[in-house]
This record gives sequence, C-alpha cells and structure tokens, in this order.
Amino acid sequence: MSQHSSRSRLVGLCWVVVALSGCSAMTRLSEVGSEPPLTAIQNPTTQAGYQPVSLPLPAAVPVERNANSLWRTGARGFFRDQRAGRVGDILTVVIDLQDSAKINNTTSRSRTAAEDASLAKLLGFEAALDAVLPEAVDPTNLVDADSKGSHTGVGKIERDEAIKIKVAAIVTQILPNGNMVIHGRQEVRVNFEVRELQITGVIRPQDIGSANTILSEKVAEARIAYGGRGQITDVQQPRYGQQVYDIIFPF
Repeated sequence: MSQHSSRSRLVGLCWVVVALSGCSAMTRLSEVGSEPPLTAIQNPTTQAGYQPVSLPLPAAVPVERNANSLWRTGARGFFRDQRAGRVGDILTVVIDLQDSAKINNTTSRSRTAAEDASLAKLLGFEAALDAVLPEAVDPTNLVDADSKGSHTGVGKIERDEAIKIKVAAIVTQILPNGNMVIHGRQEVRVNFEVRELQITGVIRPQDIGSANTILSEKVAEARIAYGGRGQITDVQQPRYGQQVYDIIFPF
C-alpha cells in the first residue's frame, strides 16, 4: 500500500469522525480556551417547535357586572391584583422536589419434563425393524426424551433525588378558562461550566401566593429540566465513538 493511499484513508477517516460528531463538536472546538457562551434572551413563542397549549376546557362562565358598583363579581380583590395575570407578567416558581423510591423484585421458576416410550410389541412387526433401520433396534427402548428448564431474575431499584431552587417564569399564554401557561429559563455560568434550569407548565391564578410565587407541585403538565454544559459535563459523558459502539453492538 502506497503512502499516498494511506494518507487518503487517514483523511477520509478524519472526515467520518467529524461527520459523526456533528455541528456540536465543531462548536465545542471553537470554544476551546474560552467560557461557554450564555444563550441570548429570546421570545419562547418564536422558537422552532413552539406550539400553543391546547387542553380540554369547561364552558366559559359569563362575568356578571353590578350596575353602579365598584365591586365586580368574581374579582379576587378590591384593588388591582399585583400577582401575575397577563401575558408577559413574571412570577416566581419554587421548585422543591424530593423524590425517593425503592423497589426489590425477585422471580424464580423451574420446570422438569421427562418422556419414555417403548414398542415392545408392534402388531408382530417389531422383528422387521431391523430391515427398516440400518442397525439392530431394541423395541423396548425406542423413545426417550428429557428436558429441564430454570429461570431466576432479580431486580432492584433505588432512587433518591432532591432539587430545591427558585426560578422566575413568564406568562406566555392565557387559556380560555383563565389558567396560564408559563415558561422559565435560568442559566448560571461558573468558570467553564454552565448550569441550566428550565420549567414550563400550566398554573391556576388562585394558586399564586400573595408574594407572587407558586410551588412546583401546583404546576400542571410540568416539564422541569436541570442540567449543564461545559468542561465538567464533557468529562462525565462517554466519547461519541463509545456511545455509538454501545448502541450498535449486538452483544
């Protein structure tokens, strides 16, 4: 094999590796020696993949207004409520997740089967078996089958998770029944590591506290993501080649 051919194959292999790593690898290479950039503030409703929330809703209740009265039926207060209630308003979501689970499961199964059959007398033709089979046959020991099966399974799950943090969220949509869709995102960069926190969901206005806060347990259809990106996260993840190998290796 010529040196030119070996060099061409090496260049081709490098291109394959770059193609497998994708644009993410090129972005990380461009950030070598610098801090991971923070994401610019963006309108979540204009992002690719954003879809307005559509849920089954009860029939709308008409608002009653009393003539010559400062009080409106259904109002939550005499003065203007300072809590979030319109698109663009901000409220604080208190995320307090303490999830713990422990499951043990053991399964054991065993099965044994045996079969034994003989043709000592076959309508007088048992002696003619020698002419059919190539060797002498013992009619009293023609069929003998034996099988055994055994299965044992053991499973164990232990999980203990705790997240406690506050994040500001923006009201992005008001549903016809008055419920609000919220979206919050927070990024914190420490040296060369960025920690990201995202939350989306649907809340009821009456669940918002007087301090304009709401507990995460009262957020319906909640989607909470907490992770990071940077040098530490890269070291904690297997290399691209190992991940691809783990996916396609059948054994």
